[in-house]
Amino acid sequence: MPALALGGFGIGLTEFVIAGLLPQVGRSLHVSTAAAGWLISGYALTVAVGAIAVTAATAGLPQKPVLVGLVALFVAGNLLSALAPDYGVMMLGRVVAALCHGSFFGIGSLVARRLVPPERASRAVATMFAGLTVANVLGVPFGALVGERWGWRATFWAITAIGAVALVAIAVLVPAWAGAKGGGADLRTQLRSFRSTQVWLTLTATALGYGGMFGAFSYLAYTFTRVAGFSTTDVAWLLMVYGTGLVVGNIAGGRGADRDRDLTLIVSLAGLMTTLTVFGLLASSRPASVILVFLLGVFGFATVPGMITRVTDAAGGVPLAASANVSASNVGNAVGAWAGGLVISAGWGYAAPLYVGAGIVGVGLGVMGVAVWVGGVVGGGSGVGVDGASDRASGEATGDGEIVETKGP
Repeated sequence: MPALALGGFGIGLTEFVIAGLLPQVGRSLHVSTAAAGWLISGYALTVAVGAIAVTAATAGLPQKPVLVGLVALFVAGNLLSALAPDYGVMMLGRVVAALCHGSFFGIGSLVARRLVPPERASRAVATMFAGLTVANVLGVPFGALVGERWGWRATFWAITAIGAVALVAIAVLVPAWAGAKGGGADLRTQLRSFRSTQVWLTLTATALGYGGMFGAFSYLAYTFTRVAGFSTTDVAWLLMVYGTGLVVGNIAGGRGADRDRDLTLIVSLAGLMTTLTVFGLLASSRPASVILVFLLGVFGFATVPGMITRVTDAAGGVPLAASANVSASNVGNAVGAWAGGLVISAGWGYAAPLYVGAGIVGVGLGVMGVAVWVGGVVGGGSGVGVDGASDRASGEATGDGEIVETKGP
């Protein structure tokens, strides 16, 4: 499990670290701020597409070698970024690194579940995602610190080294039996899992939950400085408060989902909607902003472990569904940021994205309520997955989409 978390940490650094390096990268590669910003957007779009495409391309292959290959791809992408002589090669490095992102977390979450007893399934997923949440806390300041002292290329060399260590750790520490089989007999079998209404409802709730949170998060720097009156130098530590909330929410969400998954998801989405609404009302208060940005992280990431286990159980355990969940979150991020930008452009102020985010999450909460009602599941911790699939963390999909138990040696 620590090996998977380390891989998640490196991948998370790659995603977040660029934000603190954009000015340096832009000057070094002689591109505009807008062009440099595409190093972030291009990564996110590649994650959204690559999560499904790469997982589909590796359907049926043993999952441990696939994970090792994905981390090797991550290493290659960051090595390209570290060596990039121009903007084109830099963008290529970002795209190559992003290709591994969604599939790593999708396939890795299934491997992680096999390493623990069934009743700890969501906590296993949370442990793997812990690396990503810690990277969110440390990513921007880490990149800024290393970049300022040794140059932005040194940051990507450091991430390349972390990726190499993670590659070795996964190859050595992840048991062969945990990733010995593919997620289904073939791609057609995996695609059949998307006939499930529960899969689509859960993916929709994921996109809306993430969209609401990140739609507001994308403009928090402006909310802090233009509404609350913080200085620009305060933004870094305020974002670390948010990142700390992500870590707490990830842990709490994993534990809660193992007890009662659907209740945890509904409470988390309701808490996120309430936090965004109150944040909008109290955005001009500095003390309230500090508390609320922490709660934004807590409730926002508390949904992640439960959403992953819910969608994979609904799909009969196939990795394509888990990767699709990562794609859905990235699509939600893009749509949420777009919606937040619209209300700012319309002159509604820098607190407006918080209200927009609350509305988007509110729709997601409604979708999750429908999913629970349609599935006839009062609580996700009952041990019975949606659509009749067994909620066994150690399950593996057969060619017919049925989950059968896979045990260790």
